[in-house]
Amino acid sequence: MAKSPEEEHPVKAFGWAARDSSGHLSPFNFSRRETGDEDVRLKVLYCGICHTDLANIKNEWGFSLFPMVPGHEIAGEVTEVGSKVRKVKVGDKVGVGCMVGACHSCESCANDLENYCPKMILTYSYSDHMVANERYIVRFPDSMPLDAAAPLLCAGITVYSPLKYFGLAEQGKHVGIVGLGGLGHVAVKFAKAFGAKVTVISTSPSKKTEALEHLGADSFLNSRDPDQLQGAMGTLDGIIDTVSAVHPILPLLGLLKSQGKLVLVGAPDKPLELPVISLIMGRKTVSGSSTGGMKETQEMIDFAAKHNITADIEVISMDYVNTAMERLAKADVRYRFVIDIANTLAATKP
Repeated sequence: MAKSPEEEHPVKAFGWAARDSSGHLSPFNFSRRETGDEDVRLKVLYCGICHTDLANIKNEWGFSLFPMVPGHEIAGEVTEVGSKVRKVKVGDKVGVGCMVGACHSCESCANDLENYCPKMILTYSYSDHMVANERYIVRFPDSMPLDAAAPLLCAGITVYSPLKYFGLAEQGKHVGIVGLGGLGHVAVKFAKAFGAKVTVISTSPSKKTEALEHLGADSFLNSRDPDQLQGAMGTLDGIIDTVSAVHPILPLLGLLKSQGKLVLVGAPDKPLELPVISLIMGRKTVSGSSTGGMKETQEMIDFAAKHNITADIEVISMDYVNTAMERLAKADVRYRFVIDIANTLAATKP
């Protein structure tokens, strides 16, 4: 006999959920499964807010299911482990990123690329606790502050993975970073740590000082200035484009050297225009990249700890989340909101 939902998920949980595509979040009682033999249960301490959360609660991509408890940049403390768990123990500081499941039998899973598995299960957790198979648990080194490390589980791996895969994580490479937001600012940090020369490309001249003096970029390019674009043509080995709004990519292709690579990691809600002749004449590549597998995510966290890389964050209370979403939609954050779940969620219970 099939188990009832209450039998399958008997452990009470509390979080904030969107009930429909208005995207408004409010307190929500739900339940999670018991801790299985290979599971890890953790108390959620912090959770970052990603632009994907905003897109999901607004159903911008058309596949959201409601009610939805968003959140996939989770940092917390282990409270219970299953009998077969060897990776972590109670009391360890851990994280959970964009996914909590996959088929484990396809080619992508066999190559430690669970993020490209067609049966990948996404993470949702603006909530007090969660449970996941130990395969999807990331260990945080003791030196990392959990609030500023949490966004690395999405923003960090989303830029780290393409830098590595496309050969841009090498000493002396010249890398362009388009957009200086939640993804872009950590992309600058990782690229510099790899030894690359970094040019920030932005439509906002006001971000020049921030890019050069605070984040350590080598140069800044105003993408609305034709003279600056002309002067930088053919200078970049690769570009990581983090922008989620519709924008022209022809000017970016012009900045690439022959055989250069433009990698899109932002997800505009409308198609971009692709000028094919620009690709043909320089044997240039336009590609996409989505987060990374669990092995690479742990590698990224360890690299970040070694090089003192964290996200620049604004810590907020749970009851501020709707205002934070409004501000995020206007890019009014420097550079990532992080919810203090441990200290503010319980006070919002009805």
